[in-house]
Amino acid sequence: MKAEPVIRQHRTTLDFLRHIRAFSPVFLDTDVDMSGVRAHRAAGRRYSTVTYALHAAAGVLARHPHANAHLAGGRRPKVMRYPAVSGKFAMDKTFGGQRVVMTAVLPGLDTASLDEIQDRVEHYRTGDPDTMPEYERVRRMQRLPGPLRAALFGVAARSLALRPSVFGTFAVSSLGHRAVDGFYSVGGTTITLGLGRIADRPVVRDGGLGIAPLMRMTLTFDHRVIDGAEAADVLTEIKAALEAYAAPAESPAVTQAVTETTAQPVGVGRE
Repeated sequence: MKAEPVIRQHRTTLDFLRHIRAFSPVFLDTDVDMSGVRAHRAAGRRYSTVTYALHAAAGVLARHPHANAHLAGGRRPKVMRYPAVSGKFAMDKTFGGQRVVMTAVLPGLDTASLDEIQDRVEHYRTGDPDTMPEYERVRRMQRLPGPLRAALFGVAARSLALRPSVFGTFAVSSLGHRAVDGFYSVGGTTITLGLGRIADRPVVRDGGLGIAPLMRMTLTFDHRVIDGAEAADVLTEIKAALEAYAAPAESPAVTQAVTETTAQPVGVGRE
């Protein structure tokens, strides 16, 4: 048995985890019917679930400035409410030969289209963090001595003006590509969404039992910034926005997509 130093690629994660100890997280969850998302995706471009979540949440947070905010300070804390919405999302990447979590911040999501968000998500998901200019700051930080790196990280974390470019104003993390139904994450923002897998599950519709593709969505909020009632409003509105996606009525793919995603009565088999 031998103890080893923490790998260089994981040190910024430790800096981040030390910072979020000040948070007061509270956890909410709900199930989202993804029938409309499936139909919308089948009718055209295959957007990722993270893209749908970023797009839906950005629109909701633009209407909830108290949740699109951050708190900093000790005895005299201050809250900054941001006029624009920036979303951070997490990725499973190989960086310096090591498998680590990487994040990217997408600014201006409150005015971005679904296509624009998907383009930016694909840019980061397909890019190499060892060479991408967007991660040059991370590469430089990892080469610094521990105390200096932690001090510089702390400056960025405490600055209300810098936070949107470093952490975003909300965060999204997904583990839905694996057998994970739900999980709770603290992303360093007042609102963090966790996306589980989409799976066909029993639902009750119009008094009958059927099957629909459901996704467990969790919301972690910082109780220092907002209260549970507003957090519940945000979660409910994001759920409604995701369930409102639908394929254009004239699309030839709609009939097949709706057939596959509409709840079926129990006992009716599929050929």
